[in-house]
Amino acid sequence: MASEALDQIQQRERKLSQIEALGFDPYPHRFGFTHTIEQILARYSSHSGQQLEAEHPTVKVCGRIVTYRLHGKAGFAHLLGQGKKLQIYVRLDAVGEKMFQLFQLLDLGDVIGAEGYLFRTRTGELTVHVDRLTLLAKALLPLPEKWHGLADVEIRHRQRYLDLIVNQRVREVFFRRSQIIRALREFLEARGYVEVETPMMQPQPGGAVARPFRTHHQALDLNLYLRIAPELYLKRLVVGGLDRVYEINRNFRNEGISTQHNPEFTMLEFYQAYADCEDMMALTEEMLTQVVKQVCGTTTVTYEGKEVCFDKWQRLSLREAIACYWPEETKPTAAELAEAAALRRWAARYNQWAAARQLNPVDHSASLSEGVLTVALFEAVAAAQLISPTLVYDFPAEVSPLAKRRDDDPAVAERFEVFAGGLELGNAFSELNNPVEQRQRFEEQLRDRALAEAVGERIDEDYLRALGYGMPPTGGEGIGVDRLAMLLTDSHSIREVILFPLLRPESGKSAGKEAADPDHAQGGTTSRSGAS
Repeated sequence: MASEALDQIQQRERKLSQIEALGFDPYPHRFGFTHTIEQILARYSSHSGQQLEAEHPTVKVCGRIVTYRLHGKAGFAHLLGQGKKLQIYVRLDAVGEKMFQLFQLLDLGDVIGAEGYLFRTRTGELTVHVDRLTLLAKALLPLPEKWHGLADVEIRHRQRYLDLIVNQRVREVFFRRSQIIRALREFLEARGYVEVETPMMQPQPGGAVARPFRTHHQALDLNLYLRIAPELYLKRLVVGGLDRVYEINRNFRNEGISTQHNPEFTMLEFYQAYADCEDMMALTEEMLTQVVKQVCGTTTVTYEGKEVCFDKWQRLSLREAIACYWPEETKPTAAELAEAAALRRWAARYNQWAAARQLNPVDHSASLSEGVLTVALFEAVAAAQLISPTLVYDFPAEVSPLAKRRDDDPAVAERFEVFAGGLELGNAFSELNNPVEQRQRFEEQLRDRALAEAVGERIDEDYLRALGYGMPPTGGEGIGVDRLAMLLTDSHSIREVILFPLLRPESGKSAGKEAADPDHAQGGTTSRSGAS
């Protein structure tokens, strides 16, 4: 610790001793305030000095000291509460000698209560003329230097409490995140959806292809997994007759960290019986447009300097998206990309273009299936270019083991992904409800050693048993809440919209190895949202 900071801490500790010697409790149990700062500003900001003098409104208000100016026998301070600031004025002859000594011993960051009446200063600022002062919490650690705020990203994420105190924008980001979640709930509940809770510790991970976190229950001597997705449990509920269900859930994936990936993340996942992929497309457009308008007051938002208009949706097949956003003047057609040989030629051509710009190539080796290659080419060519809200459909069935195949083309799944601002926001499909075919799909996964490890190396027999009782035709979808919050707050890292993102220990000794590449994308091509 720097000597200057240590000196400040020692000064504050001495002041604490002096405050206690005066007979004040520096950490009392409660404070019965009559108004919040926001309520005072809302009610009295339009009052003139003469109106305040006539009404003489009295208030008891509390907050954290963020400015402090002492002038002989009087002083000013600003209190901060819920992102709003209010000035207080303390005079020796108004509060008495003992309480004014307390005021003189205060520091930036201290939490206090002030009781008095409202007036306007000579400069016209709304101010509390204090009659009584109460210390509510003495801050022993100094706040960051007020002129510079808190700019160090590492400290901001590690000490979010400090970040919230000094950075107004951070508070606004998390207030908006709360509004987003509330708007999503209101939309679904207005349409008959029921909110449910499913297990976070599961005996068998499922609903996505992702490496799980493992734990152990001592009393039952049982190995468990933190859930990678709630999908299979939510669909059990559809079997049970809950025709419209949703969960806003925490998921955990033991994989890479990037600007768009955190090992612990939040998803909205919802299922509607007697619906299919087309129904979910219409619902998605309606839901996100309404949520954006409700939260932002407009259907147009700005993300990374680009306008994203939620009243202008587009729909593209996976191959159409590749063809549309091909980075060269000569472009492939969607029909060409359906032919194996042509697909690999275009992948090789993309790699030449990428090499000239020092970008990562796309693996197009002969061992790679056409479906996997098509998805990889889409992610390299088109995904980040989808600024306008877009539904991308017709994903290969081989990377969609929980989705129904199209009747007219069994190689393609009835599945779509949601993009806006270059971010993948969600994933949806017509749910596979044939237990025989579902077992076959699971068995195909287990033949791939890497997939087998990811999905726990065994089949979820209870889920197949549930399907055996008959699940109605169902549409399901997952929306990444963190990425939606990124988009609607113009935040360029997922860590900016998660209050306590996972970080390496401060000592620098990591319990696990993070991805070497900060933009390492997680696996999970079959995940419900991919928006982790």
